[in-house]
Amino acid sequence: MGTVHRFGDNIDTDAIIPARYLVTTDPAELAEHCMEGSEDLDFVRKVKPGDFIVAGSNFGCGSSREQAPVAIKGSGVACVIAKSYSRIFLRNSINIGLAVLECPEASEALKAGEGIKVDPESGTITADGGRIFKARPLPAFMMEIVKAGGLMAYVTARLKRKA
Repeated sequence: MGTVHRFGDNIDTDAIIPARYLVTTDPAELAEHCMEGSEDLDFVRKVKPGDFIVAGSNFGCGSSREQAPVAIKGSGVACVIAKSYSRIFLRNSINIGLAVLECPEASEALKAGEGIKVDPESGTITADGGRIFKARPLPAFMMEIVKAGGLMAYVTARLKRKA
């Protein structure tokens, strides 16, 4: 069970991790500034490992910077749930092993501070009070990449198995 952190529509990658912090690729350092350009300036002080970002439409729009999902994952967020994503943000998230789900119903209904439990493999989101939302789960091959910790870890593990 983790806590919901709410964000609106069109949260771009500069809001997720402002450009001035792109001098590093260290997830812990990026996490210190995660969502700093957004409407929730206290996000980094409030977020705990296992929490969730719930957002509106077009989450991760803007530049194709991979540091945006790295900052989110580094902050301990277990999964991002949104109405929709920018295509490049979605792909970058999977490539670095960050679970993401599209669920317009949950995006509309879930409130900041609410407790939820998420099963990314089935797409099931269970909220306080027993409300259940069903997201479209990632395809199995993408979920394998996320579970491995990202594309590089996935490929490395596969090559070791074949060797």
